Amino acid sequence: MSRLSREIHEQPEVLARMLDEQAGRAAELADVIRERNVCYAVLAARGTSDNAARYAQYLFGSLNGLPVALATPSLFTIYQTPPRLRQALVLGISQSGQSPDIVAVVEEGRRQGALTAAVTNTPDSPLGDAAEHVLALEAGDEKAVAATKTYTAQLGALALVAAHLADDEERLAELSRVPAAVEKTLALEETIAAAAQRYAHATQCVVLGRGYNYATAFEIALKLKELTYVVAEPYSSADFRHGPVALVERGFPVIAIAPHGAVYGDMLSLVEELAERDAELSIISDRDEALDLARVPLRLRASVPEWLSPFVCVVPGQLLALHVTVAKGYDPDHPRGLTKVTETR
Repeated sequence: MSRLSREIHEQPEVLARMLDEQAGRAAELADVIRERNVCYAVLAARGTSDNAARYAQYLFGSLNGLPVALATPSLFTIYQTPPRLRQALVLGISQSGQSPDIVAVVEEGRRQGALTAAVTNTPDSPLGDAAEHVLALEAGDEKAVAATKTYTAQLGALALVAAHLADDEERLAELSRVPAAVEKTLALEETIAAAAQRYAHATQCVVLGRGYNYATAFEIALKLKELTYVVAEPYSSADFRHGPVALVERGFPVIAIAPHGAVYGDMLSLVEELAERDAELSIISDRDEALDLARVPLRLRASVPEWLSPFVCVVPGQLLALHVTVAKGYDPDHPRGLTKVTETR
């Protein structure tokens, strides 16, 4: 078994541990956000962590009414012109906590008097040292280059903060059931391993999601790029209609993320249009009418509220990337040109 496979399957355990061990710190951060009258959040991240930040844009906006901006680190490091950060929560998200540009954003936030926090698997890292509040991912060593268990742990840490900030016991209870839902989703692996053969010769595809799963589309596309070398482009269903839909012709590979929820109707409408064009549809969903349109239907085996659906929707994408990598004859633990820790400035 590859390192990547082991770490994908560790996710329920990691999530359960993180939710238990970090609940107090998340509640404390939520209290300080209220006390300091934080008006908006600025999130600094790269790669997979940036996709967790995209989830936070919907999460904090919907649950907490908190506007979220993704930081532009080069303003802090290269241009030396950081924006004003007063009354902001400046939050760095990084598996390693090592990247100088992410650290620089948090350091500048603290210098300006903003509330600063870090979500990282390495609390005693430069990022952890820079922030006032640190949520640890509790993921143990992540040795595979492609991040999986730290990604879902990041989603969990962000969801913990949002639920505590909303002072919503029902949402906290829903979040506590996510590890079991992820465990059920891993049972899709046999189906996905067989389906991966359809992508053994693929060179391009698009990945579609909207709302909370806009982040999931980006994360699945990233996994396909870094592991299978497929040119996988992520879009929201809305953005895809504004031009890129012209790409789709007979046999064009499309992965659509369409669980139940507020954006399901829009996703279904687009998938129906793509089916009429005879696209090669792989659909991640818990709804029959969507799955019936797919050549590769990936039925979610656990139903979770829409705000938590990225936890379960990303897992089929992780497994698909793993098994397409194997089908193409590549090593999932050693993607070319990549290292575990990437430091950018």
